[in-house]
Amino acid sequence: MSGALIAWGIGAGGTPAAAAVACPSGVESDFNGDGLRDTVIADPEAADAGVPEAGAVYVVYGGGKGQVTLTQSLENIPGVPEPGDRYGYALAVYDADLDGCSDLVIGSPYEDIGTHPDSGAVHVVFGSTSGINAGTKPVREFYQGEGKPLGGGPEADDWVGYAVAAGKTSAGQPYLIIGSPGESLGTVDDAGAFYYVSGTAMTVTMNSQDTSTAGAVPGVVEQDDRFGSTIAATPTHFAVGSPGEAIGTVPFAGGVALFTHALTSGYPKPTAGMAQDQDVISGAEEAGDQFGAALAMVPYRASGATSTTESLLAVGVPGEDLSTTVDAGAVQVFRVSAAGSFTETAWIDQNSADVDQESEPGDFFGKRLAAVNTSPNAVSTGTTTRLAIGVPGEESSEEHAEKGGVQIVPLVGPAGASDQWIDPGYGIPGIPAPRQLAGLSLAATPSVLYVGMPYGPAEARAVHGFPWNVASGGAPTVTFKPGEGGLPATGVAFGATVR
Repeated sequence: MSGALIAWGIGAGGTPAAAAVACPSGVESDFNGDGLRDTVIADPEAADAGVPEAGAVYVVYGGGKGQVTLTQSLENIPGVPEPGDRYGYALAVYDADLDGCSDLVIGSPYEDIGTHPDSGAVHVVFGSTSGINAGTKPVREFYQGEGKPLGGGPEADDWVGYAVAAGKTSAGQPYLIIGSPGESLGTVDDAGAFYYVSGTAMTVTMNSQDTSTAGAVPGVVEQDDRFGSTIAATPTHFAVGSPGEAIGTVPFAGGVALFTHALTSGYPKPTAGMAQDQDVISGAEEAGDQFGAALAMVPYRASGATSTTESLLAVGVPGEDLSTTVDAGAVQVFRVSAAGSFTETAWIDQNSADVDQESEPGDFFGKRLAAVNTSPNAVSTGTTTRLAIGVPGEESSEEHAEKGGVQIVPLVGPAGASDQWIDPGYGIPGIPAPRQLAGLSLAATPSVLYVGMPYGPAEARAVHGFPWNVASGGAPTVTFKPGEGGLPATGVAFGATVR
């Protein structure tokens, strides 16, 4: 195989002081077992050992305990840096081995495998009480090839690792889902697929729209479907987007497939397909809508329920035209039952009642999504379930084209009942400028919404953490910035991905 995104005085590959005797359980994103949440920031366009766009990932320990830089130039990270690998393009966190320490999933979809450019690969980097990538377990690699973890054969532009999601099922089993939207199936180019990696044994199955082992996967294999471009999951369900899905003769209308984590020989159970040509879904299929170009999913408990067995799914439709407003964008919210059926609960756009801002051509509202349920074991409300919507095409004036912004709305109840708005110069620090594309990098934690600002003026590039109840124009409570707190000052797209 060839190819391999704050700090307080610890260099690349460094190890902080011993954190704990044993990793605690139940602390999300805790790589060193000290009971504090850690933060992961990727710069997939960073140079590594002088190699452009090889990519780098920075793990920032909570409590001011240092940072570790992960790149493919390190001896214990497989591969070598190559131009355009974009290590850290996708990130996920879960406890892969159930030792109580979190483990980090790093997607590198443009990794070359042998002579196959951009075939893609994924690394699972293990946490330990000594820190990330500092214990006894070597990095676990997932890529295609005979006798390799994903099997099959690598092909150019498969983009394995373009999207990743991971967690623990309601039965307590770890899972990892790896998107490969460029996968060709037979003679059908870019049909797409995903890999489901289950349990501590990391059993792998490949799933596509022609898979029927655990039931027929919704949709038909077609060129440019790009099934697996987006993935979102909860302990009970997961959703896989195919934004290139053609509906009839309408290209790139988009679609989403729903699954539960119930397995048959390692294959997850498909439960429903979703697209705008269905009577139970608002809107109409249109060319370039890209329904499913962004997904976010959280656990949901209805009033009167004694356990949390349902989910709320937000689907971004960034190419949605609102009347004559081209590519204004929209978001649709669905309640997913325990069995995997769905009901639409909301349509959200910037023309919705009492929602801040207004829809304009090219806003691409819904291009990115991040969601949280701060109290998953209680009845869900508009206060506990929140959705951040990226609007990277938003502009406040002609001189600030595509400045971007972020709309924060409740997932339960009317969107305008408690929505908030932040953008560069109004909550997001820095002077507004063209093509900052705010909202293109979002990440949800139980207490903080991270907004990455990887583009625009160099002095404004950073990752900002906002409380989910931030007021419109409110300031962040934490900021990570290149060149400060020990972080390298040489980033290219610092914060393009955050976890």
